[in-house]
Amino acid sequence: MRAAQTFRTALASLALLLLALSSSTPAQAQPRQPQQAVPNVTVSHAPQALELAVGRSIIVNSDQDIRRISLAAPDTADVLLLSPRQVYLTGKAPGATNLTLWGAGEAVMAIFDLDVSPDQTQLKRMLASVLPNERGIRVVSSGKTILLTGSVSSAPSLATALSLAETFAPGKVQNLLSVGGVQQVMLEVRVAEMSRNVLQRLGIDFNLLAGGNIVQSLLGQFTTEASDGKISPTKSVGAIVKPNLGGGNILNAYIDALKENGLVKVLAEPNLICISGKSASFLAGGEIPIPIPQALGTVAIEYKPFGVGLNFTPMVLDSGRISIQVNPEVSELDYSLGVTINSWQIPGLTTRRASTTVELASGQSFAIAGLIKDSTRESIKKFPGLGDLPVLGALFRSSEFRKNETELVIIVTPHLVKPLDMAKQTLPTDGFKEPTPYEFFVTGQLEGKPGAARPSQTSPSQASPLSQTPGQGREGRPTGSAGFDGPFGAALPAGE
Repeated sequence: MRAAQTFRTALASLALLLLALSSSTPAQAQPRQPQQAVPNVTVSHAPQALELAVGRSIIVNSDQDIRRISLAAPDTADVLLLSPRQVYLTGKAPGATNLTLWGAGEAVMAIFDLDVSPDQTQLKRMLASVLPNERGIRVVSSGKTILLTGSVSSAPSLATALSLAETFAPGKVQNLLSVGGVQQVMLEVRVAEMSRNVLQRLGIDFNLLAGGNIVQSLLGQFTTEASDGKISPTKSVGAIVKPNLGGGNILNAYIDALKENGLVKVLAEPNLICISGKSASFLAGGEIPIPIPQALGTVAIEYKPFGVGLNFTPMVLDSGRISIQVNPEVSELDYSLGVTINSWQIPGLTTRRASTTVELASGQSFAIAGLIKDSTRESIKKFPGLGDLPVLGALFRSSEFRKNETELVIIVTPHLVKPLDMAKQTLPTDGFKEPTPYEFFVTGQLEGKPGAARPSQTSPSQASPLSQTPGQGREGRPTGSAGFDGPFGAALPAGE
């Protein structure tokens, strides 16, 4: 009897052992999701971090049976209990929530801080497809926000990356990208103009005084008559002839005969440096005050700029190409186009202006304005009938011939530039030496005798904020070392 009871006890113990093994085997034999991190839960009351993307799922395995589950924000994620020891989580919307697990005896097993972020996989694939050469872009999610970090090679690539990110998280994109490479652009503009004009003018006005009678011609308006009857010639009169005809008869002839040749040369070379994507402006000239009549007899002053002006906005593209919007302008005062307002003589402005947007590589040039203008004006004023006489008709005519020829070229060259060392550069003032009292008062020299150049005041450790393209020279340009009495110009570095 005792042996049989011992045998039955052993069989019961073996059955309980097999039952325990069979109950734990299914939970451990559950297959894991491919390429998914399956965290194991350990008993802890401190929150543990758990990250999940929208539309993605994750399985949480537990070493103990789970009695109860609580999810703080069901709109952020879904939770499903697969078995007593497995929890299935699915991200629904970006946000943050808490997942709490209870075990036996209603004791808290673990608390998770669940962070559901937008799906980065599709955004990363789009960035790699659209910008295959940009390997430095990093995508990081924080709640509902997408952070773009790293670097890109150009500003257009930066704009493209931000546009793609906005399609996945509208209004939730933070730009932490930096633009690499050279982003400073120097614009070299050359404005060259040659203008020639020819003027030929011939006119005759006369008055005849005979026995108190006056016969006067005012065709050319070479004279003015005062209130007392006195006649005065104007500035346009070149000669006055007064023959005495006898008998108290006097003939006054006012002759306007002029031949004028003019030549105008304009050469301007403004250079300006700007960061990619920003605008820069430059003006070498001045401003003229223009009075503007107001109410109650008051006068306001408005200033109009003139001179050599430049406005441009560069954009550095991929492969070192530059897209540039440029607006050069060259203007000068012209009193022949002026007006008189309340006894103020206001000059006009002769302006050459251009505006365009082009794309080219660093160092390439383009002409944005090429103007050849040839104008001829002929005018004849004459008395009807008398002005058509073969010889004497010249006394009754006023003729003017004017011819203008203008040729204008504007050439623009952008360069990608870097800072240079001021200690290796020279200035126009480096070759200047003040004259001694003997040289200035006795010999009349504006500069002293050429000697050793004075040392530069800039230490070798200092760097200039100016920039230029290394290796680009301008041969044949005179330097400032010859002084005012010889050739003049900007002193450029050796080899520049």
